[in-house]
Amino acid sequence: MPVINRIAEFHPELTAWRRDFHMHPELGFQEHRTAGIVAERLREFGCDEVVTGFSGTGVIGIIHGQGGPNGRAIGLRADMDALPVEELTGAAWASQTPGKMHACGHDGHTTMLLGAARYLAETRNFSGSVVLIFQPAEENAGGAGVMVNDGIFERFPVSRVFGMHNWPGLPAGQFAWREGPIMAAVANLEISLQGRGAHGAMPHEGVDPIMVAAAIVQGLQSIVARNVEPVEAGVITIGHIKGGFTHNVIPDSVHMQGTARWFKPEVGELLKARFLHLVPTIASAFGASAECSFVRYTPATINDPESTQLTLKAARAVAGEARVIHMEKPTMGGEDFAYMLEAKAGSYIMIGGGRTDADPGLHHPKYDFNDEVLATGASYWSTLAEQLLPR
Repeated sequence: MPVINRIAEFHPELTAWRRDFHMHPELGFQEHRTAGIVAERLREFGCDEVVTGFSGTGVIGIIHGQGGPNGRAIGLRADMDALPVEELTGAAWASQTPGKMHACGHDGHTTMLLGAARYLAETRNFSGSVVLIFQPAEENAGGAGVMVNDGIFERFPVSRVFGMHNWPGLPAGQFAWREGPIMAAVANLEISLQGRGAHGAMPHEGVDPIMVAAAIVQGLQSIVARNVEPVEAGVITIGHIKGGFTHNVIPDSVHMQGTARWFKPEVGELLKARFLHLVPTIASAFGASAECSFVRYTPATINDPESTQLTLKAARAVAGEARVIHMEKPTMGGEDFAYMLEAKAGSYIMIGGGRTDADPGLHHPKYDFNDEVLATGASYWSTLAEQLLPR
């Protein structure tokens, strides 16, 4: 079965919705406009229950199949938030909010689940209940973990929960799957270095925190290279350094931010221990001081094998067996859907966005979700619900 005909019919509407979300990006726990539109659409579709304000800006929609609720239910989740990135796409539907954009495709994720909601509410060709989870704050705020802690699965019980992410490097409309780890655990790193300012021509009169920062960046790379067993995976990256204000002045301080990634918990513990030891030690060796933190953001995203086989069946029904491929390696990207998979059996799948290696990828200021795959994603969600909750 290819893309569902009824969903293909309203593909132009899906495109319009997606582009509207793209023009009005909102950061985590600030998705008031987006959540309001999602709730309005769900009510228009005839969802049996629409709950707003869950975990701040989260929206939950409930659709019962033929015969009403019967104790059988599954959860389908999409994230709604944008990133603090200045958009450079030049698209007619580019962000209208300076410094914010949908650079990770959550506008498309929200739209695909809305498309499925419309179809499932119209047809009710299943038995049981579909719980539609529109989640806030996936990007660096752990909205999924907040929803779990707020009791989402106690209030809306489901047997399994499923997620999906667009993947630019995969051909458009294809799916990629993997049992076990599919995305990495993530920690956010913060470093504040305190030196002593001086004239740039008289460095001996100060303690240069920029030189200390350079030494720390190099030193941190030794953690994975010389402490993690070579067959295991780990990453430490410094992505932000701020210090100084002109060309001939050594500043007093430097602030650094970064990320750490891993799969096995023991690797995460090693990265944390070595990071917290190495940073102040290097700073001290240069006569500076350092305050640093290693804050876990999300655990690894681990797909349940049985649930993954269920996603495969649905993906193959929509895209064909040849267009559903196995991911040989997990990605070091992170995903807070991991918290939901810790609470419930489930699986996370990738849908191809059709970009080449030369095209902008996720989190790039020129990235844009590919509207061609909206109907494919909505058909996948709908097919998964119908297959898991047969009449």
